[in-house]
Amino acid sequence: MLKDPFNIYHSKFKIKYMAIVELKVPSPGESITEVTIARWVKKSGDVVEKDDVLAEIDSDKATLTLNAEESGKIEVLAAEGDTVKVGAVVVKIDTSFKPEAKTNTSTSSVTKKDEKKEEKKVAVVANEKESYAKGTPSVSAAKIMNENGVKSSQINGTGKDGRITKQDVLAALSNGLPNVQEVLSNSWKGGRDKNKVKMTALRKTVAKRLVSVKNETAMLTTFNEVDMSAIYAIRAKYKDKFKEVYGSNIGFMSFFTKAVTEALYHFPAVNGMIDGDEIIYNKYCDIGIAVSAPKGLMVPVLRNAELMSLAQIEAGIKELAIKARDGKLTIPDMEGGTFTITNGGVFGSMMSTPIINPPQSAILGMHNVVDRPMAVNGEVKIRPMMYVALSYDHRIIDGKESVGFLVKVKEMLENPTKMLFGGKNPEEILLGL
Repeated sequence: MLKDPFNIYHSKFKIKYMAIVELKVPSPGESITEVTIARWVKKSGDVVEKDDVLAEIDSDKATLTLNAEESGKIEVLAAEGDTVKVGAVVVKIDTSFKPEAKTNTSTSSVTKKDEKKEEKKVAVVANEKESYAKGTPSVSAAKIMNENGVKSSQINGTGKDGRITKQDVLAALSNGLPNVQEVLSNSWKGGRDKNKVKMTALRKTVAKRLVSVKNETAMLTTFNEVDMSAIYAIRAKYKDKFKEVYGSNIGFMSFFTKAVTEALYHFPAVNGMIDGDEIIYNKYCDIGIAVSAPKGLMVPVLRNAELMSLAQIEAGIKELAIKARDGKLTIPDMEGGTFTITNGGVFGSMMSTPIINPPQSAILGMHNVVDRPMAVNGEVKIRPMMYVALSYDHRIIDGKESVGFLVKVKEMLENPTKMLFGGKNPEEILLGL
């Protein structure tokens, strides 16, 4: 018996329709309603596998990835730089297309694949020659030029109407560009080039927050200096055994974090924050650790740092730093800190005024360690010294508390055994003082 052709067509149409999977923009956090498409890792027409990263998305607080929920051929619905609403459909996946099965290939098949890639590269270069204005490098050419510090004025384009191609750049580099002596004598080449890029959502949010801190808080900064000799001695004595037991080095940040948590116990206002007409005094220490990431400075939080040993603090900081480097920090990783530590010393900063990370009320800035002559017991000694800075909100923290807090941090860093006894010397504990 013949089947109804309409039902056959309808059935096929339905199957094809059901094969389309729509990917929506995920929510980075409760307060975020829109995000920016930072970069497409895949493009329309690509056949992807499930869980492949399709795009990077910038939000006000972090960078997220958009991953394929199913395997298939994708259709991109938004361009790089577009601002889209959370929940908007930005990709469609046709699951009727399946990725090619991964099999072992012979040498000849590999060669053919390489030949196809080379043909594709030639085609791309040909397209580039058709697509860019005179004196302007193609995308691939510009990438190589930026990596090698080469300017457009140093290259003669051989593309149509003098356009610069990838081959032009490679040829120029093989002939000795950029000239080493020119670079050593003057890094500027005298051009009139400009490069305008759109601010990311994260950078715009950081800018707004920093301006609001300056406008909405009574921010002051107090300074002191720390003799790092005792910490240097501990690190030199125990660094090998510490690494053997815990698998990591002893860093300055763990000592500072421990000292800060003890000082916050003695000066609770520094660990507090203003909430409308009320002051919240946090009875725990969630310490924000400023770390450098590809997208900029990020501040993940070390929870209940007051309960951690130096080894646990070191492990926690290492884990957060790796997540920041790999772009895997999540919104929860960066929310809810009560106090922040930032270390400009890793970049060579001698002294700076850190800006408070709202809604917190204070931030400690570490700096470079420099050997300086110091008066010690009437004699001049060379000591490894670090300037430290505490920026604080004067609305909640008085000058006496801010100075006292920083002095307490200094005392514990210069005499690390105090960290074990609530900021006191063991003799004071013994004597009940």
